[in-house]
Amino acid sequence: MSAGQFLEPAAGFGLLRQFARREKPPLEKCDLCAVGLRPDHPHLIELAKRRLVCACDGCALLFSGQIMKYKRVPRRVLALPDLNLTDGEWNGLMVPISMAFFFHSSLERRPIAMYPSPAGATESLLGLESWNDIVGRNPVLAGMQSDVEALLVNRLGYSRGYSELEYYLLPIDECYKLVGLIRLHWKGLSGGTEVWQELGKFFTSLKSRSSKVNALPRTAEEAHA
Repeated sequence: MSAGQFLEPAAGFGLLRQFARREKPPLEKCDLCAVGLRPDHPHLIELAKRRLVCACDGCALLFSGQIMKYKRVPRRVLALPDLNLTDGEWNGLMVPISMAFFFHSSLERRPIAMYPSPAGATESLLGLESWNDIVGRNPVLAGMQSDVEALLVNRLGYSRGYSELEYYLLPIDECYKLVGLIRLHWKGLSGGTEVWQELGKFFTSLKSRSSKVNALPRTAEEAHA
């Protein structure tokens, strides 16, 4: 038996592996009508369960601007470098990982503060008075859409002394994407190297896609500029 006969099966398996690598992943489908979706498809939020729903353009359009069972998640990402959130307000949340997101629930008629954790999204304490004070100092938050937009606060680098505070007004699906990222990559007590690398990529991408706006009231000089 020749050496070539021993090599043929190995070569065959090599071709199979190459073919498998070329295969495309299964096409994601709309949760409402089952049509195939593009990678950057819209999302809806199921208000009662705070559950994200993948949707095609047609189904998403049905829920644009309406408060029904579902509500369409917008796309804008705004960076708020001058947002005023005091250390006292932050410390009162007792968030363990220096990160949280805030949104207003139309069903519960109250502001909600949550932080990502290895166990998922965890709710923290936030009084209505505290939220009203924050919005009063930062008028841009008054335009935040209930249920589908959130204020994301990132103090990870700030708490370690190597970067500035980061504030974003962004779609709620980005917040749940962050929650999923931490659940997937967190290892041990401190998270491990991989999760911190993934967090760095997430915020780098977020920063590159964001538009900077003023969170604070403009001065008279700025208003007439």
